[in-house]
Amino acid sequence: MNYSIKFIFLFILLLDISFVVGQSTQEAKKNLVENPKFEARIDRLLSESVDFISVDSLSKLRSDFVLLDTREKEEFDVSHIPNALYFGYRDLDYSVLKNIENNTTVVVYCSIGYRSEKIGEKLKRMGFTNVFNLYGSIFEWANQAHPLEDVKGLPTQKIHGYNKKWSKWITNKNAEVTY
Repeated sequence: MNYSIKFIFLFILLLDISFVVGQSTQEAKKNLVENPKFEARIDRLLSESVDFISVDSLSKLRSDFVLLDTREKEEFDVSHIPNALYFGYRDLDYSVLKNIENNTTVVVYCSIGYRSEKIGEKLKRMGFTNVFNLYGSIFEWANQAHPLEDVKGLPTQKIHGYNKKWSKWITNKNAEVTY
């Protein structure tokens, strides 16, 4: 692919992301989770060092992007967002990054967004330029009844709630919470 075609492709991709993600971090996070108490909890934990993408925007994103699950392997194995790659938090699987160019759009998520923000910061330090943190992460994804899949790629209603304290933020009555 010649440089002008690559530039046009990158420009279109960035336009798609900018329309989907929003104009600013503050704007992008208003009323993005269904539970105002959950939103307040998220806001107390996150430093906003990584731009947000909403659950709704991610579900509509049609451009090429990479979705990284930054939870622990046992959480990922219970369920994850379809097409997500396991990256981890304590023991990072850097091998998933080997074929990803630094200008690729990367969306990170965890349970609520704290761990994914830390991984997003690390990715930015590594030179990735289009990193977004899923606001409300997999808990809000499940709360809004978006699909989950298990380690075999099969649909599931199960979701790892991290622990009893944090699992209270999973409010979808159809979700089967485990920890």
